[in-house]
Amino acid sequence: MNLAQRTAAIANRKTARPPCPSVRLGEVLAHRKEFIRIDDTADYLRCRVQLHAKGIVLRDRVEGALIKTKDQQVCRAGEFLVAEIDAKVGGFGVVPPELAGSLVSSHYFLFVVDSDRLDQRFLDYYSKTPAFRDQVRAQGSTNYAAIRPSHVLGYTIPLPPLPEQRRIVAKLDRLNTALADANERRRDAIHAATRLPTAHAAALFQRLSVRYGRRPFASFSPHVTSGPRNWAKHYQTSGLRFYRAQDIGAFGRVCQDSKVFVAAPPGDQASGAILRDGDLMIVITGATVGRVAVYRSALEPGLVSQHVAICRLPTSDVDPTFVLWGLRSANGQAQLLGQRYGQGKPGLNLSNIRALALPFPPRVEQTRIASELNRLQEQADQLVGSQQASGGELDALMPALLDRAFRGEL
Repeated sequence: MNLAQRTAAIANRKTARPPCPSVRLGEVLAHRKEFIRIDDTADYLRCRVQLHAKGIVLRDRVEGALIKTKDQQVCRAGEFLVAEIDAKVGGFGVVPPELAGSLVSSHYFLFVVDSDRLDQRFLDYYSKTPAFRDQVRAQGSTNYAAIRPSHVLGYTIPLPPLPEQRRIVAKLDRLNTALADANERRRDAIHAATRLPTAHAAALFQRLSVRYGRRPFASFSPHVTSGPRNWAKHYQTSGLRFYRAQDIGAFGRVCQDSKVFVAAPPGDQASGAILRDGDLMIVITGATVGRVAVYRSALEPGLVSQHVAICRLPTSDVDPTFVLWGLRSANGQAQLLGQRYGQGKPGLNLSNIRALALPFPPRVEQTRIASELNRLQEQADQLVGSQQASGGELDALMPALLDRAFRGEL
């Protein structure tokens, strides 16, 4: 039984109840339109609604002098807050206690809840259901996305007696906690699986360093270069692929989206930057300095940009995938990132690449180690994929539970 199934099992302990009557929100909510004048010398909290019925969160803390519109509304805990423009994409929710006293502009509507008839948490949960959101989307002109307070007061909500509302809220709270716990375990599993290959590589390369020592890349007389500058004018819809810094992804992978191609100009300007099978591609400029991938002939023929270095080691002595794992390990990354220079736009130079050093066991041993680490990466990827799939199931579970709850089936 997976996480989603275990969590769903909690919801199956139910007693069917007849559906309860619905009422207009205007019977249990009242629009409150009160404004204060901002004091330039005071500090204020501002809140905002998250889209897709994700609730109300803190926007910022700001000095009154920095608030341009001086007439603002003050939220109270438990009020229903609706964004005029964003309501149709789930921009609403109940104000939590920690945001009592926070400000919103006139583009929000605040509604006081009649607590003698409607539990605020019951309203909060119901506002997350497709049934409620369908009402919001249906209101108003198709040419005008905003909604008005009268629209909100015209929405309907099932209204069982308060004790039943509170029973439903308590059940949903328990289910929500179980889902949160399941998601936390899922995130922990993804984090552990993501770290496992490089952690194993770090320990393995440390042992190899003790046994074989470290040999600098320069001792292999490698071909090290970076790509041509200012080639945006040569971009084409086809031709040679131009491998940029953003094309070197995490985990030693080459990104396959947002590809760019160039038509190489006459002459030998680009000849040194043409990629060959087994070349290391190392990001040497920008925020992703230190990312590494191996170019393989199965990829599009191409060349690197000025922000990516080629390091071509002799394949008779060196397995490129083994080197990739070495540079992805903790020690390899420490060497790459430790040599960065510059503040605003950190970078590496080609001498830094030649100075990199790794342990180099016999070539056949390198290939065996690279294959072992590749298998471990594949297993980790499969685990991450299964956990992400279960996350999708968990995300779909709460809406289903809410639907059952407000149909009297929970």
